[in-house]
Amino acid sequence: MNAEKPDKKEIAAPEYIRANFDPSDRLAVLVRNRRRGDTLQRISTAVRIAAPQFQDWLRYKNERDGSDIYLGMNPLKPEAHTRTKDDIQVIKHLYIDLDRDGAKSLAAIQQSDLVPTPSYVLSTSPDKFQVIWRVEGVTQEQAEAFLHALAREFDGDPAATDSTRVLRLPGFANKKYEGDFRVTVQAHADRAYHARDFRLRTDPVDSGPGRWNPSRERTAKADREKIHVASIWSEWLRSGGR
Repeated sequence: MNAEKPDKKEIAAPEYIRANFDPSDRLAVLVRNRRRGDTLQRISTAVRIAAPQFQDWLRYKNERDGSDIYLGMNPLKPEAHTRTKDDIQVIKHLYIDLDRDGAKSLAAIQQSDLVPTPSYVLSTSPDKFQVIWRVEGVTQEQAEAFLHALAREFDGDPAATDSTRVLRLPGFANKKYEGDFRVTVQAHADRAYHARDFRLRTDPVDSGPGRWNPSRERTAKADREKIHVASIWSEWLRSGGR
């Protein structure tokens, strides 16, 4: 269980952006109108996105135009005009999208000794959360291995396991459902974590939970041996038993 018990603090979008990024970090903002099927992407610096004029535009798109608002969690290279893996300049966050039994998964994260105390928890709709850890010194390859491991261990959305992912921006309404749900965020820890702080198993061949399971390992080995024996038997039959 995590030893840290930091005070929970709800913060607004501009403060959230300034706390997570350097002023010159180039970030992707996604504005998606599900009703019309329209998606706009704007790439700008953190300082400009957090400024009143940009926030007013986002608020208009959210409240008047009915669009959802998302923010890329890892900065892009200076010359980037798209949001691909090759465009990522540095990894600043790991995250997990809890879209099923969110409260149960969130409690498991908070009690786990495999991960540190989350930096932020976004409440995105009833019983759904996006959990974020601020990190430094983590490579893109390490980040995506951790993202997959987090989703496996805590029953997160397997689609939210790439370093280019955009997450909801707090302070704006979730327009996905019939009724609006205001996205809020609480800060839980104010330090940046390192790869050594995450004790998840990141072996890409492991398709089960992030923690190593010896029983599952033995079962997989037995299955491979059965397949090998069946292959030999099939070959023997095809040869006429010679």
